[in-house]
Amino acid sequence: MTASTQFTGGRIGGMPSTFPPGEPAPEDGALPPAALEGMRSRHFSVYLHVPFCRVRCGYCDFNTYTLPELDDGAAPEGYLAAAGAELEVAARALSPGSPGPVSTVFVGGGTPTMLAPAALGSLLAGVRDRWGLVPGAEVTTEANPDTITPAVAEQLAAQGFTRVSLGMQSAVPHVLRTLDRTHDPAGVARAVTAVRGAGLQVSLDLIYGTPGESLEDWRSSLEAAVALEPDHVSAYALVVEPGTRLHGQVRRGEVPAPDDDDEADKYELADEVLAAAGYGWYEISNWARSPEHRCAHNVAYWSGADWWGIGPGAHSHVGGVRWWNVKHPRAYADRIGQGLAPVHAREVLDAEQRYAERVLLGVRLGDGLPVDDLRPVGRTAVAGLVADGLLDGRAAVRGRAVLTLRGRLLADTVVHRLLPG
Repeated sequence: MTASTQFTGGRIGGMPSTFPPGEPAPEDGALPPAALEGMRSRHFSVYLHVPFCRVRCGYCDFNTYTLPELDDGAAPEGYLAAAGAELEVAARALSPGSPGPVSTVFVGGGTPTMLAPAALGSLLAGVRDRWGLVPGAEVTTEANPDTITPAVAEQLAAQGFTRVSLGMQSAVPHVLRTLDRTHDPAGVARAVTAVRGAGLQVSLDLIYGTPGESLEDWRSSLEAAVALEPDHVSAYALVVEPGTRLHGQVRRGEVPAPDDDDEADKYELADEVLAAAGYGWYEISNWARSPEHRCAHNVAYWSGADWWGIGPGAHSHVGGVRWWNVKHPRAYADRIGQGLAPVHAREVLDAEQRYAERVLLGVRLGDGLPVDDLRPVGRTAVAGLVADGLLDGRAAVRGRAVLTLRGRLLADTVVHRLLPG
């Protein structure tokens, strides 16, 4: 399959190291009254960014740090105190909007499970104490497989976690070495068994397109993943980000750059293998065993819901206002210590930007977009996109703009044609 360079299989919701431009934010973190209007009737989520890793993977562009890079004030103990203080900043800033109980909590990183389950539980308790959790709230932590034991999994469950997202990435040793991953394939199976034994849901994250990974390597990883019977699978195309070690290796010609056609073939194989195993796609890079096993937290992102991001470099969005925290744990702790919100900058989205994001993110979802929600240019474009095999014709008849498999590979093209010039 020939793919456009516009193929977008990358991860949403991470904490990239490069921030967009923005405008200054109030030092107390206050939000415009319009952003808080009607907040109680909207879903509200919390993201907690834990920026620590044992090693820095060569492909990773997220805002993470190894412990030797940090001084004591920015290390885990100082981070926990600062994150707890930011929860109080959030509670004050959101109080005029009286947000309802939190629908989902997601602890990401980094490697959150470098912290003890009790420490992660203290952060979750801070969320619960300030806003409460809806009954049956989804509470996820990411984890590297080699940080999970049966005891850790049991303790996470006791702290209130309901779901663990394991960074499997690959089942092929040479691919894991290229990615600088520290676990071995057998460790993934042990971690899945531990998480399941504690009664928690399991998600596996995979990466395809690693230099040196063959199509058969990728098939092996997919088959190994489905053999573990997780509740959810994410599969992301490798992106070589500037400034990473992998980017330097590609630039020097030490390893080949990912190939668009190869990544498209691997995406199609992922969809084939996962569908055959009973997993339905519900977002371009995500498959679930049933609708109940979809990642509700990420669906909230894609649906434009409200969330507050706690931690260094964390991003937030409430009522059309988006902001992002200072990146370095020391700078983050220093601002919190001065009684200031740790915001680096923010942007207030206008109506055009909010509409564009609604189309951009909504079209990625398996449920698609209501055609009636599109403006005239978009509604007119639907017939042509169906004719070109990018939107599903039967769904369009039902009033939904839903990507075909080919459309998923060319999602940016679809968005471009749905939005006004």
